[in-house]
Amino acid sequence: MYVSKQLMEFLPNFHLLGMFIVALTVVYRKKALIPIYVYVVLDGLFHGFNLWWYPYLYIWTVLWFFTMILPKKMPDKIAAFVYPMVAALHGILFGALYAPVQAIMYDFTFEQTIRWIIVGLGFDIMHAVGNMFVGLLILPCIKILQRLEKTY
Repeated sequence: MYVSKQLMEFLPNFHLLGMFIVALTVVYRKKALIPIYVYVVLDGLFHGFNLWWYPYLYIWTVLWFFTMILPKKMPDKIAAFVYPMVAALHGILFGALYAPVQAIMYDFTFEQTIRWIIVGLGFDIMHAVGNMFVGLLILPCIKILQRLEKTY
């Protein structure tokens, strides 16, 4: 997850994290929290445990949670649509999910927090679109992980 994020860093808000988180959660359920937090810690270690990092302690877990509450067994035709949409939803909500920490750290009023979310909405839309397209890889990734699980 970390390496994929670094390789795609030149593309703003376009990465494979949502794909990995949804696929790992579908296959490994609660155990998917391990690679999520390995990613979060690596990000902090290599880029600094600065103010931007603190929302990462919960923001990826929100995507994990949304995936966990989906039905465990979904027909592939439905899953091929639902999984990218969940990833896209997380992308569009990213700024709003990030906002509470920003508000606390910078002592924003409620109105300032809403403005901060609105100003970042363009980036959140790009994030959602990127997550949706990369999300098309979620179902194939799940199939590969399931085959590997059976084999090993």
